[in-house]
Amino acid sequence: MPEESTAPRQSPIAPRAIGQQFDERGHAGAEHLDAAFVAKFDEKMPTDWGGEIAALLALGVGPTSTVVDLGAGTGTFAQAIAGCVSRCVAVDVSEAMVTTMRARGVRAVHAGFLTYQHEGEPPDAVFTSNAMHHLPDFWKAVALERVGDMLRPGGVLRLRDFVYSFEPGEADQVFAAWLDQEVAQGWTVHDLNEHILGEHSTFTWLLEPMLERAGFEIHERSVREDRLHAVYTCIRR
Repeated sequence: MPEESTAPRQSPIAPRAIGQQFDERGHAGAEHLDAAFVAKFDEKMPTDWGGEIAALLALGVGPTSTVVDLGAGTGTFAQAIAGCVSRCVAVDVSEAMVTTMRARGVRAVHAGFLTYQHEGEPPDAVFTSNAMHHLPDFWKAVALERVGDMLRPGGVLRLRDFVYSFEPGEADQVFAAWLDQEVAQGWTVHDLNEHILGEHSTFTWLLEPMLERAGFEIHERSVREDRLHAVYTCIRR
């Protein structure tokens, strides 16, 4: 599979001149940049993408469609949807992840939410899973606007991530329950505290106005019972 070019081109989504650009790679989580961790990533984070693919197909994504996966990890989503679409471009800031994807024959680009430059016709859908929480809220808003600029009108954004659907005063209770549950499934307290203290999950009541201001209509929202995860299906106006 030929490598995708990341060379800039004339485009309505040219990078913004916002002073010092946020270092996505430096905030991606050190483990995601480590080849040894990446080699075991699928074992630690097994995912059935059937529901995500079904949601996109139900909204018109199909054999002639182009899909962009932002924060693609090891490319398992790109592999799963490849037979349903014309083209899937998998994008990640981790060189180790990109190397793994290319070894698997996935069309992969070494870039992030703030630097990816799409080539060709606007994509019909953008998918992102558990990646946007690495961006602080200011840069989330910039990233969502870039995604909106990238998509064709009527295109789909499917976003799943750590998103908080509780009140700030409930944080201790919610996090304590999450720590008990996840440690029982093999994660460590250090892993989970690293997410809480060092990453940038957003409240639903902050993320949703960002989506709307970026030109999206929220078609569907699903919040997991733990109130720490949400899935959004959005349509580009």
